Amino acid sequence: MSSALGLPKNVRETASVIYRRALSEDLLPGRSIEGVATAALYAAARQANTPRSLDEVTNVSRVDKDEIARTYRYVVRELSLEIAPADPTSYVPRFVSDLELGDEVERQARSLLESAKAEGIYSGKSPVGLAAAAVYAAGLLTNERVTQNQVSEVANISEVTIRNRYHELLEAQDDVPVEA
Repeated sequence: MSSALGLPKNVRETASVIYRRALSEDLLPGRSIEGVATAALYAAARQANTPRSLDEVTNVSRVDKDEIARTYRYVVRELSLEIAPADPTSYVPRFVSDLELGDEVERQARSLLESAKAEGIYSGKSPVGLAAAAVYAAGLLTNERVTQNQVSEVANISEVTIRNRYHELLEAQDDVPVEA
């Protein structure tokens, strides 16, 4: 799964440590081995600041999304893992690379996200959705045309989410007029 997600070796090793801890602390009874392994990989990726969305992890796993989310919360709680909320800026380089956009798009996307953070727009919003919208907006602002559909394919998030977050990001960026 970690290879399919393009995760580095250290994330795979961290995931195996988390899994072994869950096993030694008797957290597996009542849960599937694959569910705990997938949750451990998801947690390890987030700890290493190379997060993958729950949808991306679900796509490479044989476990359904609800079970992964439930098992992840259980493992994190029971093992007292320190996992900060995913930062939208950590998704930006991967999206920019997958869309074959330039460095200026990445810089602009990071700038948009910084403004959004300062305005308190992050709260309760999907980090993947914010990152996708920032990449889309940055593409338009730097004249590197990218469609909402292209970004939605790469980010595995709906075009509606991108449109909604796009407007919020541009409103947070004071000197940029809102347009779609």
